[in-house]
Amino acid sequence: MATPALYVAATLTLLIGVAHSWLGERYILTRLFRRGDLPTLFGGQEFTRNTLRFAWHITTISWWGFATILLVMAGGPPAPKVLGLIIGVTFLVHFVITLVASRGRHLAWPIFLAIGALTLYATQS
Repeated sequence: MATPALYVAATLTLLIGVAHSWLGERYILTRLFRRGDLPTLFGGQEFTRNTLRFAWHITTISWWGFATILLVMAGGPPAPKVLGLIIGVTFLVHFVITLVASRGRHLAWPIFLAIGALTLYATQS
């Protein structure tokens, strides 16, 4: 396996996540949120802003999960338990972000919880 290439790929994946979240927050989301014409969902624009923000940053969390898989792969073929742990935890982080950001109103949180829990159950038992 081309270990140095996987380390570089993992590093780039981590960095693109940082850049995506930081630059997106600074140059896209904050400017978008200044507009007064965002759609109102569940009674207000705050829910819309929170939904856009968590959807934006959840992409970074996914990429960091992939970066972790790349790092594990650099050590050789990963065991299914290890991959399951990474994937399960990544989706549990998605669950927490979605639950907190939407205050439980966005219906993705129970799905992310189920994916994370089922993945951990299936691969760790």
